[in-house]
Amino acid sequence: MTPTSPSRLLRASQSGRCRRCGNRIDLYERADQHPIALHPAELATAHVPDPCRWHLSSGIAYPHGDGSAWCRIPHAVLCPGRASAARLGPHLEEVRRQLALRTRRLIDTGVLASPADDAPTAEPSGPGRAIVQVLMSRYLADSPLEDIRCVAQTRRRHRCMHPVLGPACPAGAWALLPAGPQHGHLGLPDTLMAVYDLSHLPHAEQARWRAQRCPGHAAAPGAADLAQPGWLAFDPLLHAAHICTRLPQTPANRADNR
Repeated sequence: MTPTSPSRLLRASQSGRCRRCGNRIDLYERADQHPIALHPAELATAHVPDPCRWHLSSGIAYPHGDGSAWCRIPHAVLCPGRASAARLGPHLEEVRRQLALRTRRLIDTGVLASPADDAPTAEPSGPGRAIVQVLMSRYLADSPLEDIRCVAQTRRRHRCMHPVLGPACPAGAWALLPAGPQHGHLGLPDTLMAVYDLSHLPHAEQARWRAQRCPGHAAAPGAADLAQPGWLAFDPLLHAAHICTRLPQTPANRADNR
């Protein structure tokens, strides 16, 4: 991250919602550059067990307290969608109960799917995390293709809600391609996997995908990023669990199978 970068990643958190309970979380980078989701409010240090105390310095999250009377706590400790692994005191149990009430309201109003609705179906329509071929490389996305979201910051300093897959933009094509060696990696040469191929698109369109920006923010290069692109360099051995050997059931694929 250069000093002149417009990104605020090292100075401000990335706010989001927990996928399990729907409550707000603040995402920070740790010193090892891995992200951690923290509860958005500070809590009294006396009420938080030592292993659960975190503090922030220059936008980086560090374990243990910093000697002050207040600290942050990982959201996973309080998340009502997870089984509590640690014994929490009465103050933290009350916070967890309040989060559980919010989760129930979100489910009752239809904002959050109930756990039963999240159960996997016997025949998924496509890969859980898309594998995309762009700019002569393959990447593993952090979500299904339709859920890949723009990382740019809006004028209200929130993350853009628009998808990268713009309805009016040139589309890629799903194809079964060999999971063979990629840039020196050992591969699985006999395996065909579903890949969303963007290789035939213009370079500017592929660069937009690689930057993980919606069409509107691709035309505004001065807008800062509020999150890091979720791409991982695809490795057929490390990411074998995400390989799908069938094409997703899109309308175009259904027409081809007739």
